[in-house]
Amino acid sequence: MNRPLLFLDVDGPLNPYAAQSEKCPDGYTTLRVPQGSGTPDENRELSARRHPLQVWLNPEHGPSLIQLGYELCWATTWMDDANRWIAPVLGLPELPFVDFGDALFQDRPDGVHWKTGPLVGYANGRPFTWVDDEQSGLDQAYVTAHHRGPGLLHHVNPRIGLREDDFRRLADFARSLDTPRATG
Repeated sequence: MNRPLLFLDVDGPLNPYAAQSEKCPDGYTTLRVPQGSGTPDENRELSARRHPLQVWLNPEHGPSLIQLGYELCWATTWMDDANRWIAPVLGLPELPFVDFGDALFQDRPDGVHWKTGPLVGYANGRPFTWVDDEQSGLDQAYVTAHHRGPGLLHHVNPRIGLREDDFRRLADFARSLDTPRATG
């Protein structure tokens, strides 16, 4: 059986952006990422006009995520940039990412988060966990109605990021998928 997917958001779970802005949380390192994308000349011009984006990352999270037994996949607005900026600090290999395409930041009339449909489509029936700080009960209802396999939506407080209890919950879910199910 394939390992379940772990859809991983950056801002909130890995980067506790809502923590006190003047104090880096214990165990975290500060990364400054130039804002903007495009050609190197465009980046230099944007960087000259904007302050770099401050990101806090805990290098211990990478090994902890790898040990969970999931296939890791970025589910973040960083998309492939997470491989350039985030993965090296965490000690993660290059990971696949969900390309949100036209869904990026598009409000839905039903209140479901704009990431939810693309994540369900990417999983294509495969068991998954989605770690983020923005899911709601509407997203869980959508996953239950539209996804053929087990799906765990795990909310992380963006003031504190991933903690030991979160890793235990993720590991428990992955282990529960290995449990033989009775057939009737």
